[in-house]
Amino acid sequence: MTQPSLAVGYIPGATPAKWARVWTERHPDIALRLSAVEAADAADAVRTRAVDVALLRPPADPGGLAVIPLYAETTVVVLPADHLLTALDEVSAADLADEPVVIPLDDVVGWSAGLPVEHRPETTKDATELVAAGMGLLVVPQSLARLHHRKDLSYRPISDAPACPVALAFPDGEQTPLVEEFIGIVRGRKSSSSRGRAEPAPKRTAREKTLAKQAARAAAGKTARKPVKRGRR
Repeated sequence: MTQPSLAVGYIPGATPAKWARVWTERHPDIALRLSAVEAADAADAVRTRAVDVALLRPPADPGGLAVIPLYAETTVVVLPADHLLTALDEVSAADLADEPVVIPLDDVVGWSAGLPVEHRPETTKDATELVAAGMGLLVVPQSLARLHHRKDLSYRPISDAPACPVALAFPDGEQTPLVEEFIGIVRGRKSSSSRGRAEPAPKRTAREKTLAKQAARAAAGKTARKPVKRGRR
């Protein structure tokens, strides 16, 4: 018999480790298979069932997907460690206006300032090599700046750039119990809770019980006596 498992895709820079740890604690007998997927391929990986769920950047066309926003990343500019702009704690689009900017073919920001360099490298990693060589600057989500960090590079937040959202995506429609469980973990649902299971009714106080009895007597056509107020002795 095939052992049950759940395939989770994640894009570069995303970190599913904390949810994977919770899954392992709660379901040690059900394997969680983590698969790195390119940002451009992540949505199709979910649509084609190559993975069951994926941490990705929301696609422009969410057709066939259910998407739960998770968080938004700060957009930063990657620049040589000795660049003049490293003297600032953060930069603005105006600060980048006259700077050459490298835009890789796998760009996930969709926004840029400065002067685009004609050559477009295949990947963000290739683009960081060009930044280190002095070819220009690079605009990326902060997680990618950290992922491709080098000693000869630095990065600064861009104060007026749009943030870069990350979401959890899964096929639209009814979900399997394992997908539902992973969604619950990502949303912070406690292990003792269960989707669709009624919550236990809270215990009633003595006064609430008395009022309920009075209401029941009134509904049955009986006159309820007013509760006697007792003062302190």
